[in-house]
Amino acid sequence: MGAVVAVLLPFGASVAMAGPAAAEYDPAGFDFFVDSSMGSIKNRIFRAADGNTDRVVYLLDGERAENDMNGWEEYTEIPAALTKFNINVVTPVGGQSSFYADWMEPSSFNGVNPDGSGLPGSDSGSAVSGWTETSGKSYTYKWETFLTQNLPNALRDRLGFSSTRNGVFGLSSGGSAALVMAAYHPEQFVYAGSLSGYLYQSAPGMREALRMAMLAAGGYNIDSMAPAGSEQWKRLDPYGFASTLAANGTRLYISAGSGQPAQQDLSSSDAIIQGMPLEGIALANTRAFQSKMESLGYENVTYDFPSIGVHNWGQWEQVANRLIPDLAKHIGKPLPEGARPAPPEGPPGGEGQAPPK
Repeated sequence: MGAVVAVLLPFGASVAMAGPAAAEYDPAGFDFFVDSSMGSIKNRIFRAADGNTDRVVYLLDGERAENDMNGWEEYTEIPAALTKFNINVVTPVGGQSSFYADWMEPSSFNGVNPDGSGLPGSDSGSAVSGWTETSGKSYTYKWETFLTQNLPNALRDRLGFSSTRNGVFGLSSGGSAALVMAAYHPEQFVYAGSLSGYLYQSAPGMREALRMAMLAAGGYNIDSMAPAGSEQWKRLDPYGFASTLAANGTRLYISAGSGQPAQQDLSSSDAIIQGMPLEGIALANTRAFQSKMESLGYENVTYDFPSIGVHNWGQWEQVANRLIPDLAKHIGKPLPEGARPAPPEGPPGGEGQAPPK
């Protein structure tokens, strides 16, 4: 793992790659704004096909989260697939480089946030972009508080959504964040999924790799999130809190690809230059986490390690489609012994589903 990290550092590679061309808003979703210490935060909501309010899942974005749409809506058909399984979908919008954490202070470098005007832009081929973003710089990121207090309370009060026995899954930095939510908020989240997550952040070289990634994706300072060696930093490492997930009995879905590109990835320089090595780090992290869980004797987990897959939305959409039936069995009111959730009408993505992007 340390060798792979060392190779990546000069590239400033992002922990979640940019996706393909942006899609249209899904008209089935609607905007849902919630006040918080960070201001009014936009979310997009997709209602379950059967209209229930009991079955709820949160989808977490990656490090390059944008301010108009969550990547799961923008680059995949997963929200629509989930609604067909009678699951309500909540997609928080924004939080670039936040790891969905409660930060210690606003991101800055000795009180200064350079705008990056002297750096090469993303259109030059560099991974460096978004330094003019002010989110989390003019105020302190408090995403964990938002996702576990402000948002569920608003969903309960305004839409009647259950705030218990929910699910949460995410990709890359959102994958590790999903496990954080489930570990420390077990009543709210009984199911958590990590797709290509960074689940061993205390591994040699990982903090510096994440430092470079956060610099590349918006010019954020990891020390403002959690100082090295601090209790906050230790708290964010899934490898370190694996025993808490086991004690909670959280149902887990853990996945990472091999780093080998699919045929359609071969035409993408991003998939080769960033997607392959980034997925190599995610795989090493995820395998280490698997070993830790197995050493604890924990078996309430599905491991999914496809033989082909790099760090991009094409892989995450395919894995998410495999995750959905398992999610459907475990969230909401517990099913009677031996019962199965009602199957959706049609295939998970619906007729005419676009191929993985």
